[in-house]
Amino acid sequence: MMLGIDDPNRCNEQVAPWHKLLRVHSRVLSALADDMEAEQNMPLTWYYVLFHLGNDCGDKLRLQDLAEAVHLSQSGLTRLLDRMAEAGLVERRPCAKDRRGAYAIITPVGKGKLEVATRTYLRGIVEHFMRHLAEEDVEALLTAFNKVLVAEGE
Repeated sequence: MMLGIDDPNRCNEQVAPWHKLLRVHSRVLSALADDMEAEQNMPLTWYYVLFHLGNDCGDKLRLQDLAEAVHLSQSGLTRLLDRMAEAGLVERRPCAKDRRGAYAIITPVGKGKLEVATRTYLRGIVEHFMRHLAEEDVEALLTAFNKVLVAEGE
């Protein structure tokens, strides 16, 4: 599909799906963050860190990989992990093979919090997103998103 970049009206029509996607993402993410704060007294970003640590690579990830997974800078992740470590949810340990590298590791307390918070997260996904969609809508979204991901090399 060629964008009608010379015709502002046509261009606006063609980028409307992108803008709607961004609005939906923003609204649902905001609702999920509110739910996580209200029910778990925890920021949504903490949940994402716990999720990646608890579901990827044996309860630990290199800091650079975790920063990429949760879309934070290295320094932003460091500050976040400091607060999470104070809460007993994660630990940082040096990498034995690379003295400059370090791992973030989910603690037993963090695993317990992840288990409980996952219920809040999944309930929020259903409440704020999935319940508004028919099965055909979900299939169409998955098809469209997969096309973009394949085309963009993922």
